[in-house]
Amino acid sequence: MNGKIKELIAASIEVKRQVLEDAALQQTIQQVIDIVTTAFQKGNKVLFCGNGGSAADAQHLAAEFSGRFYKDRKALPSEALHCNTSYITAVANDYSYDVIYSRLVDGMCIAGDVLIGLSTSGNSGNILKAFETAKEKGVITIGMTGASGGKMKAISDCLINVPSTDTPRIQESHILIGHIICQLVEANIFG
Repeated sequence: MNGKIKELIAASIEVKRQVLEDAALQQTIQQVIDIVTTAFQKGNKVLFCGNGGSAADAQHLAAEFSGRFYKDRKALPSEALHCNTSYITAVANDYSYDVIYSRLVDGMCIAGDVLIGLSTSGNSGNILKAFETAKEKGVITIGMTGASGGKMKAISDCLINVPSTDTPRIQESHILIGHIICQLVEANIFG
């Protein structure tokens, strides 16, 4: 096998090994599972936001809840906030790209809802503004970031900060952790 391919696979495994050995991070993941389970059980929604590859991951994870994961079951109220391109382009043009998510949070969220923001740096301006608006509305904020947590560290109710500074490795672990959350929330609600 090509040496570079092996090197990249090993780098991904190494980050996941660090996640596997980090009891505090696993406790945070369990806390997120409990928060999301409770929100759905109370009839609240779980919304996701991200940019670029993290937007794709946000959409993927929202679909696991609103569609299905392992079980044929009723849909759970979950969506990624970037899915309406007419809205995104209008608000970015008329106001600023930094408010595309905060305006939706303001218009759609109620206390007890959950907003999960994915940002490998933890410094995405539009997610930071969305989290600020969420806090004002009593929405629970969960940040999924890289090692430092960035600015999201200070404004997240829960922070899942993957122990890496390499964007692809962080995103790979976000999907792993996201799948864990989706599977265990589904099991909690539907048995």
